[in-house]
Amino acid sequence: MTIRPLIKTVVVSNHFIRDLKDEKETHSIVSGVLDCSNADFSELHKFEENIDGNLIFRAKKEGIHIVYGVDKRMRIMFLRAFKNYGEYGKFLEDKKEIKKMIARL
Repeated sequence: MTIRPLIKTVVVSNHFIRDLKDEKETHSIVSGVLDCSNADFSELHKFEENIDGNLIFRAKKEGIHIVYGVDKRMRIMFLRAFKNYGEYGKFLEDKKEIKKMIARL
């Protein structure tokens, strides 16, 4: 919540959109995270780690693990959405891939 007032823009990766496969659900998740609405999420704004100055967070909604972050330019970036916890864990372990993904946004 301390960095929320500093957020300048929102970026949604193509991979995030493909993971969800539903534009309405994508919009709902992005809006819910931005509004800090705990009503729909079982977890929200759970800090995972700092990767090269980029803060990585997770939210969980109806079994979907949403990975997003705030980069050095103070953009909130929605990176991936996973229905499988194992895939989510593997993604977080691959810090090089996360850095590449952030650089492409």
